[in-house]
Amino acid sequence: MSQDPMDFEWSYWVEWGREHILWLLAGHLLVSQTSRLLVEKYKPWCLMVYGMAACWLLLGIKGFAVILLHAAISFAVAQFQLSLLTWLCSLILLATLRIPAVEETKRKWYDTENEYYLLLFTVSVRCLFCTSFSLEYCWHAPTQKSSHSFPWMLAYVFYYPTFHNGPLVNFDDFSKQMRRQEAINVKTNLSILIVGIIRIFFWWCLAELMIHLMYIHALYSSALPLESASYWALGGLALAQVLFFYVKYLILYGVPGLLLQMDGLKPPALPCCVSLMHSFTKMWRSFDVGLHRFLVRYIYVPMGGSQSSLLGTLLSTALTFAFVSYWHGGQSYLWYWGALNWLGVIVENGTKRMLSISLIQDLI
Repeated sequence: MSQDPMDFEWSYWVEWGREHILWLLAGHLLVSQTSRLLVEKYKPWCLMVYGMAACWLLLGIKGFAVILLHAAISFAVAQFQLSLLTWLCSLILLATLRIPAVEETKRKWYDTENEYYLLLFTVSVRCLFCTSFSLEYCWHAPTQKSSHSFPWMLAYVFYYPTFHNGPLVNFDDFSKQMRRQEAINVKTNLSILIVGIIRIFFWWCLAELMIHLMYIHALYSSALPLESASYWALGGLALAQVLFFYVKYLILYGVPGLLLQMDGLKPPALPCCVSLMHSFTKMWRSFDVGLHRFLVRYIYVPMGGSQSSLLGTLLSTALTFAFVSYWHGGQSYLWYWGALNWLGVIVENGTKRMLSISLIQDLI
């Protein structure tokens, strides 16, 4: 039975995973466990070298050079210890990904469009990692700068399980956990690995069943069946699509999350089931937990967040969603998506504030 070919993201990562990425992740696991057993002190550097080699292998010398250049520029700008300057640098580096002449040049480096897209996705995610490191560098005292050196930045940026698609782990969490040296328990690690593989295999089978039997994305790509469908059918299609999106990210984040556990790190929680969601706020907090932590720590709270005035809260929330829309590509439909999410969060929080007023509570 043929599968629904219209979900680009699933088809893309499954193809890359089968051909290259799963094998490279297995290599990372081997290097990680060997270094934990034999040279625990040098584990971050062993993993850094492996990540660089894997990057070179998949993206070529030019792709490797682009990521190294982004890291070097971010580190150089961070030396000024100005958060605003760091953010400006990050936004400019992201903007370079959308300059037509630069895009065309990068396309010429590769034989296929898929290889170019792998570079594009990887650099986009690396930009967030570079931003996290640089802002932590700006905020820490001079006595702590030794733990924020350029080699540590490279160990963080080239950490392979999160390299191509995340999930996002903030630098301070990564650094503290990677420095922590613990005796490896082979039996415990093996049980974590086996249980994790069984769960991921189950999710993958479920995703493949959905993509082979439901044809959700193919239906969405044609206006005719949508126009003839009832409102109940359209609601069912919408629910089916977000449920597939949820299962897809259980796998895309579950595989690197399992490797993070094997490395002795605590991965961000996996996405919460969308069927249990009833609010915009909960969706943003519990679907992509790593991205949510990044946005809260580096944008929402520094801009004042919920502790500021009403106008300040509106502004900090708006800037957070504006960055999300810009980072995802900045197309017009993404700005509409970001604006609608911002509006949903504002309405929910506004309603909660109103309901917390004692007079309204007495009326209720």
